[in-house]
Amino acid sequence: MPTPFQLAACAEMLWPERPIEWRAARLTERGLGVGLWNWCDHDLAALEKVGARYTIMNGYLRGRLSDPEGAEMLLASARETAQVGKRLGVARLNLHGTALGPGGLPIPQHGAVSPGMVQRARDTLHRICDLAEEEGVVFTLENLNSLDHPGCPFGTTAEVLALVSAVDRPQLRINLDLYHTQIGEGDLIRWCEACLPWIGEIQVADNPGRCEPGTGEIAYDRIARALDRLGYRGPVAMEAFAAADSDAALDAFVAAFTL
Repeated sequence: MPTPFQLAACAEMLWPERPIEWRAARLTERGLGVGLWNWCDHDLAALEKVGARYTIMNGYLRGRLSDPEGAEMLLASARETAQVGKRLGVARLNLHGTALGPGGLPIPQHGAVSPGMVQRARDTLHRICDLAEEEGVVFTLENLNSLDHPGCPFGTTAEVLALVSAVDRPQLRINLDLYHTQIGEGDLIRWCEACLPWIGEIQVADNPGRCEPGTGEIAYDRIARALDRLGYRGPVAMEAFAAADSDAALDAFVAAFTL
């Protein structure tokens, strides 16, 4: 049977020698949605002309969830990004606990998360939801692993689930990145089930290597069957590098999520 999911892939991580608009067009030709990272890195007019189905994009350029100064920066950046997202028709605008700099390092890096930080993060996310409701957009909060992104607050799958479920508003969903969950916690199918009511998108890459399904230890064909049994019908996006050829990587991804 064909896939029950809405399949997509991150344009930045494939065909690195090609312009971003070419990559978006190629993914569209293949019937896939297109994920983007930071909008300021791209020619928006060129991306607009592609007519792609843009599934997700970073929803901010600066800011943090859990302190007053960082929250104001985040809200201002998210409002600016929401205008770009609406221009391109992006379905979801992605957030993290704090901004990420070169190499994915958090700005700034934090130690343990305190109860006060949790409450401030909830308050900030409620303000994000107010903004999203006003602008007619949806934000997601993504989990990250501490090996690739050391010191990122609210990075674990458990922390993201706790925040999004506590806020519990339709303008905020979980971007459940199973590559990060595998490194940080494992037990992927149970995390899918726990997060299910709040999932906005699922992102996948194999581990180790962060390449396409079939190159590492994760049995994505089994995860696909489990998601189908759970009744998930939303987007699944490959946020992965190609081990060799980008089209071959996409073939492997599509095959893993075709039931």
